[in-house]
Amino acid sequence: MKKTYLALTAMGAFSVAHAQSSVTLYGIIDEGINYTSNSGGHTLYNLSSGVLQGSRFGLRGAEDLGGGLKAIFALENGFDVNTGKLGQGGLMFGRQAYVGVSSSRFGSITLGRQYDSVVDYVGPLEAGDQWGGYIAAHTGDIDNFNNSYRTNNTVKYTSANYNGLTFGGTYSLGGVAGDFSANQIWSFGAGYNNGPLVLGAGYLNARTPSNAGGLFGNNTSSSTASAVTTPVYSGYVSANSYQVIGAAGAYTFGAATIGATYSNVKFMNLGANGASAFQRGDTATFNNVEANFKYQLTPALLLGVAFDYTKGGSVTQANGATDAGAKYYQAALGADYFLSKRTDLYLVGVYQKASGTDSKGENAVAAISNLTPSLSDRQTAVRIAIRHKF
Repeated sequence: MKKTYLALTAMGAFSVAHAQSSVTLYGIIDEGINYTSNSGGHTLYNLSSGVLQGSRFGLRGAEDLGGGLKAIFALENGFDVNTGKLGQGGLMFGRQAYVGVSSSRFGSITLGRQYDSVVDYVGPLEAGDQWGGYIAAHTGDIDNFNNSYRTNNTVKYTSANYNGLTFGGTYSLGGVAGDFSANQIWSFGAGYNNGPLVLGAGYLNARTPSNAGGLFGNNTSSSTASAVTTPVYSGYVSANSYQVIGAAGAYTFGAATIGATYSNVKFMNLGANGASAFQRGDTATFNNVEANFKYQLTPALLLGVAFDYTKGGSVTQANGATDAGAKYYQAALGADYFLSKRTDLYLVGVYQKASGTDSKGENAVAAISNLTPSLSDRQTAVRIAIRHKF
């Protein structure tokens, strides 16, 4: 009897502990057919994975510690449906990996590989994050609104929700002995979501982004900036600092939502890391404006349209002179039809035109985000795909 009682007591204790903890398995599979009018000079038809949302597989969990505290974690990888290979340059948990503590009153503190504040508070209001996918992101994802670059070695604070107001910040240690500022990344932002109005603002600063372990190398297993191939800004990645200031807003009336985003991006002190084309103190500046509109035509069908304008690459030299840069005009159309709560079909079309001089000092070519650049000043991309969430 005594052994039976002890066994039942132990089972009861396990049940309570289990009830206070949770682990969730989740994922997204996004797969479809792309058409690109000019991919390196040729028309391209191809299967492509993870455009509207990156295909992923993840675990997240929480353990109740009492007193309103919880231990939390997330491990999330990205993968290519067509080949089965890992995304983010082959990283096992390339999308995010963190552990921390959260409080219902004060928010959470987490440590690991995470998203910056511009991604958290401004990115969701960009058309690419809503219905257009990465091909509808701002050219080259110049402002990281579409989360092309994640931050390693990051301490992150996220506030609780105070009547629709949230705020937070990140700090990433560079990990370079003898140079505290090398590779460090910091960001902060705030958002407001209450009723029909949604607002967001964020700031991101990354030191020595092209160094091994810098921001532009964080999406690869080799930790180099070689992944930055877009001519929109690849000529500026040797900057000592990369800075983004972003703001966005949206207002919903009935079935319609109208929104806008703005970003100012600077590649500062271009000559500091030995880039012979620049003098120490030179700065390249980009400004981007997007207007977007979406309409819930039926409970199952969402329609969207967006226009984006990027003016940038103008280099202000240390002596005060300014060189002209490039201009990129981009239009996007999209339709998303939900077969169920977890499965949808979507169609997206993007057209871009470029003019001026790009970061390499050459005639600017159209370069839709994450696609091989055109060899002309125009490029069109069309995608039809299916997305399933589990």
